[in-house]
Amino acid sequence: MKCKMASSSRVVAAAAVLVAFCAAALSSATVTVNEPIVNGLSWSFYDASCPSVEGIVRWHVADALRRDIGIAAGLIRIFFHDCFPQGCDASVLLSGSNSEQKQGPNQTLRPEALKLIDDIRAAVHAACGPKVSCADITTLATRDAVVASGGPFFEVPLGRRDGLSPASSDQVFTLPGPDFDVPTLLAAFKNRSLDTADLVALSGAHTVGRGHCSSFTSRLPPNADDGTMDPAFRRTLAAKCAKDASAAQVLDVRTPNAFDNKYYFDLIAKQGLFKSDQGLINDQTTKRAATRFALNQAAFFDQFARSMVKMSQMDVLTGNAGEVRLNCAVRNAARVVSADQLETAAGDEGLAADA
Repeated sequence: MKCKMASSSRVVAAAAVLVAFCAAALSSATVTVNEPIVNGLSWSFYDASCPSVEGIVRWHVADALRRDIGIAAGLIRIFFHDCFPQGCDASVLLSGSNSEQKQGPNQTLRPEALKLIDDIRAAVHAACGPKVSCADITTLATRDAVVASGGPFFEVPLGRRDGLSPASSDQVFTLPGPDFDVPTLLAAFKNRSLDTADLVALSGAHTVGRGHCSSFTSRLPPNADDGTMDPAFRRTLAAKCAKDASAAQVLDVRTPNAFDNKYYFDLIAKQGLFKSDQGLINDQTTKRAATRFALNQAAFFDQFARSMVKMSQMDVLTGNAGEVRLNCAVRNAARVVSADQLETAAGDEGLAADA
């Protein structure tokens, strides 16, 4: 793996941050993924048009996580919530009255992580012109957040284009919910061509992040105890949520800020926060894989990397489809822009969205 420096006046000041990130990346597992590549994507898509893109993304992610490690979970969640409904097209980044962000499952997406993606877009476009899509930047930033948190490094194919419209409400609500049982989860994943191994591995992203009380109060008093949660853990959560109904709880009680396999230990100890998490160790269909990942972190990292690359290619737009947004939050103006103009139209604000 090569760690490339960002081409900017801040390189010297950022050197310590980037060196630390590179050391973390090199010391973590590197997984080689041989998943079939969707037509139009490539491992070397920007080698000629924007060779510095990965270094720029890596620098900004490292700098952001140095200040707030919670942004790692925010990026992973944005990536999943973008890809699952209608494909990895950065549609979840769009603002406006019909934005996906206004839909229930997306109302708690982290603003800091959304802003980081567009900040990276501005830096990449300043260096290379508007060659790199917000969808590719989101994919790279998510991978780098996983690595910076201790997870595996894996190459991702690039060449995605940005969608022209948000996913419909019906599509957004296909996102798996925290109260889903395993059969419902499996059906939802199967509808997106993801299998049991993908479900168990991708759920492991909950090794970082937080959940709010509203996401798991169905498992707390006065609701009946179904025996799937550790009694002491249940009492602690009940007291916490009774005091503050909007309180947040870490998803992994053992190593909440590290991307590792301790999430699966939590499930064995009946300390999974969501019903959808705890069910993975209780249902015979998923128990074997969840137990294996608890006992073998390398196996978890390998499958997680494979599943992420697989998901990153869901219903992507390539070639002349979609666009390369000049602002991740808005569509480009519906007017003809010459190639020469595109080369220089990389301002931070982009073009105004259509009325």
